[in-house]
Amino acid sequence: MPTLDRFSTQAADYARYRIDYPAALYDWLLPQVESRERAWDCATGNGQVAVVLADSFVRVDATDLSEKQLAQAAPRPNIHYQTAQAEHTSFPAQRFDLITVAQAVHWFDHAAYHAEVRRVARPGAVLAEWGYNFCRTDSAALNAALDRFHDETSAPYWDANRRHITEEYARIPFPFADVQRARFEEKRQWTVADMLGYLGTWSAAANYAKQHHGADLVALVAEELTQLWGPGTREVTFPVFIRTGRVE
Repeated sequence: MPTLDRFSTQAADYARYRIDYPAALYDWLLPQVESRERAWDCATGNGQVAVVLADSFVRVDATDLSEKQLAQAAPRPNIHYQTAQAEHTSFPAQRFDLITVAQAVHWFDHAAYHAEVRRVARPGAVLAEWGYNFCRTDSAALNAALDRFHDETSAPYWDANRRHITEEYARIPFPFADVQRARFEEKRQWTVADMLGYLGTWSAAANYAKQHHGADLVALVAEELTQLWGPGTREVTFPVFIRTGRVE
């Protein structure tokens, strides 16, 4: 089963509206990594994780299926971007001290990807897989409207893989040693335009556009959210989950 590409068409908006991850996550993750020579950020998208890792590792290899996503990535002298499937890379064996994949492992052929991880990881390397669930705002009425849009309006257009996010990867095998798990929060001060932009990056929005001749899924909720949101910004909180394991 090939890795699915659901984000090339909205690559620029993905770079603009998708969250990055809290410093506390990296503070929890990086002490688990014994050597800081090489890291692989798999499914890097626009390089959100890679640019953080570049501050701690001599070299970061960052791969993605989408050339359009990589075109949005921030350059750094020690980050090497390239297109590659998660399950099949050209990296030599036993190369990496840390392998990361953020908000993407649910799109992979999990067995093939984990086999590739074992091939390219150095003994004792750390694999970190994380993602985030749907956000909450500071308004109960807004949360109810967002939930209806997510759970009902968008429901026919979500790929089946998306259920792994709501389950926090509970049904994706993780056959590694010394497994650890943690949860964090990422907060944003967003206008309604920010929220609508974020909703437009969903894979469900891309699937809707394909099935409805380019129509905009977010247009179905834009007026309601704009009225409920009001002027100015609101606090938006994304719950982030992560698991790590050691490759033996």
